[in-house]
This record gives sequence, C-alpha cells and structure tokens, in this order.
Amino acid sequence: MAVLDDGAWQAIRLTLELASLTTVLLLIIATPLAWWLSQTRSKWRAPIGALVTLPLVLPPTVLGFYLLVLMGPQGPLGQLTLALGWGTLSFTFTGLLIGSIVFSLPFAVQPIQHAFEAIGPRPLEAAATLRASPLDAFFTVALPLARPGLLTASILSFAHTVGEFGVVLMIGGNIPGQTRVVSTQIYGHVEAMEYAQAHWLAGGMVAFSFVILLSLSLLRRSGGGFMR
Repeated sequence: MAVLDDGAWQAIRLTLELASLTTVLLLIIATPLAWWLSQTRSKWRAPIGALVTLPLVLPPTVLGFYLLVLMGPQGPLGQLTLALGWGTLSFTFTGLLIGSIVFSLPFAVQPIQHAFEAIGPRPLEAAATLRASPLDAFFTVALPLARPGLLTASILSFAHTVGEFGVVLMIGGNIPGQTRVVSTQIYGHVEAMEYAQAHWLAGGMVAFSFVILLSLSLLRRSGGGFMR
C-alpha cells in the first residue's frame, strides 16, 4: 500500500492552492487596512480593530456557522450570488477561500500594522519635505520599511490556512477534489480508523508547523518580526 494515496495528494494540492490564494488576497486586503489602523485617529479605529481581531477569539465553528448562513440561500451573500446566477458559495472552493480569508485576517493585519507603527513618523516627514505625495511615500518609504512585517504576515497567513479545520468543515464540508483539504482528510482517515494514513498526514503537518515556528523565531532574532 502506498504511503500516501491519490486522495491524500489531491488534498495536499488543494490545501496548498487554498493557502497560496488566501495569502495573496490577504496581503492585498490587509496592507491598506493595516496602514489605516496604524495611522488613523478615527473613533472607528477601536471597533474596526476589534472586528478584525475577532477570529482570534471566536470558536472556528461559530465563525464557520455564520459564514455558512451568510453564503446560504437565505443569507444576503447567498441571495446575491443566486440572483447573479452563480449559485450558493457554501460547499465550494470559492466559499472555502472566503472563509479562509476571514479566518486568517488578523494573522495578516497585525504583523503589518505593527510594522507600520514601528516605522514612526520621521521617515514619512522626511519624504514629505522632499515633496513626495502621501501615496508616493507609502510605496517608496513605508512599504519597503515594513517588508519584515509583510513577510511575517505571509508566513502566518499561509500556515494558519494550512491548519484550518473547523471553518473548513462548516463551510466546505469534506468533498473530495473540491473542499477536502489535509485537515479534513486526516479527520476522514481517523473516522474510518485508517490510522496509518492519518499518521503520515498528521506527521507532515507537525513537521510543517515546526518549520514555520522555527522560521518565525529566526525572523524575530534577525529583527524582522513584529508580532506582539
């Protein structure tokens, strides 16, 4: 018997695809949001910051349940996608991607926000004296200086998506080739009492997690980490 069957490799490929797309989209979404949170004095800063951080404290099944309701045929997003002829997003890869973005959002926003806050006002003031517009200063000064935070956000977002289970199971179920990722594949093996296959996948997850934590530790030692 092969160590990893076709179903396992299919789950690994889907997991890597989901984690990669989630990480890219999170960087696009989280960077301007983190910049706003690090710079604004708006009264909305605290509630929006709390909303972004909410997935850290909510049980994944609670978050998954409400996302499932939102995407379902009676939910506002589900009704919109049905009206557009797209069907519902629950139990699809797209729905899984949306859930992953919401669930991993704080793991992207917080390191980038802390990196922006660590820059301080002086580099941006210097750019302003050289007649750089706020947009120019953001792309030529703030983003390069925040690169370690962006790297930390990328690593954490990718790793957190790979390790998802509760949200994945609630939104995507466990459909082979569509929504079955490594975590739900392990769950399926355990349910079927196929412990040998579960050991190989679970051991791979342990090794992957160790490498991620080691990378973050080395990043912090080099002065590149901004997690608090």
